[in-house]
Amino acid sequence: MVPKKLHPARPRPRAEVSRFRLCPVRGGSEQQEGRVVMIRVRFVSGLLAVGMVTAVPACGVAEDRATGKVPVADKVPVADKAPVAAMVTQPPPETLSPLLEQALPNVKGKTFTSAIVDFPPAARAVPHRHGKAFVYAYVLEGTVRSQLGGEPVRTYHQGENWVEAPGAHHVLTENVSRTRPAKLLVIFISDTGDKLKIDDSHG
Repeated sequence: MVPKKLHPARPRPRAEVSRFRLCPVRGGSEQQEGRVVMIRVRFVSGLLAVGMVTAVPACGVAEDRATGKVPVADKVPVADKAPVAAMVTQPPPETLSPLLEQALPNVKGKTFTSAIVDFPPAARAVPHRHGKAFVYAYVLEGTVRSQLGGEPVRTYHQGENWVEAPGAHHVLTENVSRTRPAKLLVIFISDTGDKLKIDDSHG
């Protein structure tokens, strides 16, 4: 008999275990352990990808700072970012409504004009003059604070009145109340054709 050639026994192939395996699964096969490790590797890879995406804007900001570029959002003027509350509120103006305008028959070149002046709550008139007109004012409603140039401030209540000489500078006229309106009846004896009121801002 020819003796059979004996070949060395080949080692049985062992299940390949990922070198990334960190923590074995108790009671499970090596194949299960390998799956767990691969899942962990994929999870870590996902975190790295998210980190790279997050780092891109930061790199862009650093590059903008290095090159001196300013993002569009930072180019908005400071005035446009100011809160509305910081804006100064101007008091409301008064309203003059003529009632009657009549040339005086016995005084050539003079005109009689009556008008109602309404002051909303907290209203204030711009400093003004009435040209060469003689002015009479009567308080129909509310309380009005008034001051003529060179004179002290005076307060007039309903039923009270005052006069203004031709050329007087009316520096203050305001409704004292912040909740109720005020109303005046005003009489002008003016040169025919003249404006009844000229604000300081208009010269």
